[in-house]
This record gives sequence, structure tokens and C-alpha cells, in this order.
Amino acid sequence: MDFTVNQENSTAILKTNVERLNASNASGLKAELVLLNKNSVNNIVIDMSKTKYCDSSGLSAILVANRMCKDTNGKFVLCGLMPNVQKLIEIAQLDKVLTITTSQKEAIASIAQ
Repeated sequence: MDFTVNQENSTAILKTNVERLNASNASGLKAELVLLNKNSVNNIVIDMSKTKYCDSSGLSAILVANRMCKDTNGKFVLCGLMPNVQKLIEIAQLDKVLTITTSQKEAIASIAQ
């Protein structure tokens, strides 16, 4: 399974279980996000600690999650970024738009605030 979803209270923790988040699996991530949104989940943490590479398709899926959470007055947090993925997000200047933490624990704490 490319992605696993666990729910803690009103927060969904989606873990990417792929080394590469790209065009071949980003649509699966978007599908998981849409399903969460349809189930009225508006606080989402995406843990990317297993993902070493991300392309524009992956970034697009991440931005979909961010937009869905904002549109429903929820919170979106990205955590566990590997150095290459962190660098890509910084180059795209998405670090100014997204809430990013180093760990899942920090991500959950930032949603609770």
C-alpha cells in the first residue's frame, strides 16, 4: 500500500510509504485526500518520512491537501521531510505557504493549538 491513513480524533495522519512521490502515485494520494474530505476530515497531517523524492505531481497533491483543509477551516501540516524533498519545497517557496514540522508528534501538537 502506497499510503496509510490513521485517524486520531478529528485529525487524519496520512503516511506516504513510497520512496518516490511522482506522477505514477500522486493521483492515489489525491484520491485518499478527496476521500478524507468527503468524510468531513479537515485536519490532515502528511508524514513523508519515507519519501526521498518528490516531483511536481507530488507537490500538486500536497497543495490539494492544503487547499482542502483551508477551504473547510481546518489545518494542514507536512512533516518528516527528507533533505531532497525539503530542498524542492524551499526552491518552490512552498515553505512560506505550508506548515512544516520535523516530526509527526510536532505536527499533531500544532494542529491542537
